Amino acid sequence: MRIVIINYGAGNIQSIKFAIQRLGYEAVLSNDPEEIKVADKVIFPGVGEASSAMRKLKDSGLDTLVPELKQPVLGICLGMQLMCNHTQEGNTKGLGIFDVDVIRFNHDVKVPQIGWNQIKSLKSPLFDGVTERDYIYLVHSYYAPVTKNTVAKTYYGVDYSTALQKDNFYGTQFHPEKSSEVGEKILLNFLSIK
Repeated sequence: MRIVIINYGAGNIQSIKFAIQRLGYEAVLSNDPEEIKVADKVIFPGVGEASSAMRKLKDSGLDTLVPELKQPVLGICLGMQLMCNHTQEGNTKGLGIFDVDVIRFNHDVKVPQIGWNQIKSLKSPLFDGVTERDYIYLVHSYYAPVTKNTVAKTYYGVDYSTALQKDNFYGTQFHPEKSSEVGEKILLNFLSIK
């Protein structure tokens, strides 16, 4: 299986690569459109600030490539947020895959949310073998509200989308590569999707 982690200068790529290796697979880091197009699975990571990350995607032409991919694509954290229509962070236009706008927490909660929280309302093959109220690891100040594409929720002052899915596109607000056995199961489920 050819697994490509899109390497556009956004944070957590090595920890994702190591997590894939722990599952017995190898992943390639690449920003080469041809290599990404022929991958069996594509992981779209992200740690950092939305507007500068989107600039890097545009500079390499990946802003037009990613929405056109036909194989399973997993956006993680900022990667998922950039797959949405728009984010308040840096007033940034996203890739428009998920029809939702990302907004900043303002519900009298500490920002950013850092640490473990529970996942619920699971509705995707990503969560086969994952139990309602299992814990996942998050670091974020912005969130996607609940939408028709929501396949998992987390509560932090408000219920929000902790995972999204539309067609071959999947997104997790949490970091599966840092979410212990639950995260490994979710990554393995993604790699098993046809």
